[in-house]
Amino acid sequence: MPLINIIRGETIPVAPLNVRTPVFRLPIWAVVVWETVKALAWLVATYVRHWYVTLPATGLTWLYLAYGWQALAGLVAGTAAVATGWAFGHRVSWLRLGWWPILARVRRLVYRRRWMAAMVTAKLSVSYDKRAIIPEIRRVRCRAGCDEVLVRMVTGQIPDDFAKASERLAHTFGVRQVKAIPGPTYATVVLVLMRGDSLHDTVEPLPVPDAPDFTALPIGVQEDGNLYRLRLFGTQVLIVGATGSGKGSVIWSIVRALSGGVADGLVELWGLDPKGGMELGIGRPLFARFASRDFAEMAAMIEQAAATAQERAARLAGQTRQHVPTVDEPLIVLVIDELANLTAYLTERQLKDRIKAALGIVLTQGRAVGVHVVAAIQDPRKEVLPARGLFPTRIGLRLSEPAEVDMVLGDGMRDRGALCDRIPQTQPGIGYVVLEGDPTPMRVRLSYCDDTAVRDMAHDYGQLRLVDGKAAGGAA
Repeated sequence: MPLINIIRGETIPVAPLNVRTPVFRLPIWAVVVWETVKALAWLVATYVRHWYVTLPATGLTWLYLAYGWQALAGLVAGTAAVATGWAFGHRVSWLRLGWWPILARVRRLVYRRRWMAAMVTAKLSVSYDKRAIIPEIRRVRCRAGCDEVLVRMVTGQIPDDFAKASERLAHTFGVRQVKAIPGPTYATVVLVLMRGDSLHDTVEPLPVPDAPDFTALPIGVQEDGNLYRLRLFGTQVLIVGATGSGKGSVIWSIVRALSGGVADGLVELWGLDPKGGMELGIGRPLFARFASRDFAEMAAMIEQAAATAQERAARLAGQTRQHVPTVDEPLIVLVIDELANLTAYLTERQLKDRIKAALGIVLTQGRAVGVHVVAAIQDPRKEVLPARGLFPTRIGLRLSEPAEVDMVLGDGMRDRGALCDRIPQTQPGIGYVVLEGDPTPMRVRLSYCDDTAVRDMAHDYGQLRLVDGKAAGGAA
């Protein structure tokens, strides 16, 4: 169709422009040279990029061609002997400097093969200008039982986007769990891929410290292999778990870590077991005060703890911000096996109101003055435990529903890897905790103290002694 040109209101037809793209014909030898240069450049780039494979292969090939297979076999045997001696002689440095870096290179190749499909199916890719942009793998580090993959996120992404897709990524890469941790810079995220289960076996009772460190009580094992140490100073502890989840393991692990202080008089344990003493009764000699059937006595114990906290707070105000336990003023720990029996299921309204009022005082004022609460409960809902927010330290064991995880550990903790509702019934004592300064929940397993271990502990460290089946001596 001819173009139309409008000049001074007149329409004048204009012939169409005939534009041709110039065609350059290269000789065949130029095409061959160009493709050869591109191939050589690709080979050099690949050689340099994968130097950890190409350099050893080049060296071994040269050795074989220059000196024969005997020299090659001798080098391989010598290297294997040195590596074996190093591994048995100093395993820590061998893993850190030898085995883990090599394994990280191999696993990086494995992850790169599945990376694009994983990002697209997990909806972590971004479409921009008709192109699919995916996050980039920057580094892979291996540790015992897990791989740490440093990922550069696409503009507009945040670590929570990866946390919400953690289950999809775990299935894609064939690992047990994936956790997303904010990276060293704002544009990065660290994906921790848990390969095995280091907490499969039962944790035996840990040694009792002679002098308990109230800022780091050893009560279990973390998923990374380190001891899980509970900070008791400045906090109150809430243990939440379904029936058979191992709440007793947590309670007795904490009591065991405090037993050395009980024997020295630096710690007083007050036991409240509304279930008739079925859980705490076996360790009765460890408790300076104990109540299992009389709810009025339990209310009086909590009120006395509240009064002690208020008296200490009035006396220490302006002098110190943290009470230091002594024999004259020991650390008081209220151990409550099933708190809901006191706050929700108790039918006597007057006693229930007394307990709630006194418990609120202890939880808000007792942390700094050496009056602490270690309580276990099955149902974490607000209507069952109105004072749930007054427990800064919470341990989530196996829970019945996914929504309960965020109730216990905080908003978004299930997306960050705290799968309390996925813990098998065959693994009691496993739970998740939020460590100080780390927004990512840590999977732990608390030590298991059977009846014999509790009896021995009560006999060795308890202030009461059993004579003819009855408690004799010490506080009643």
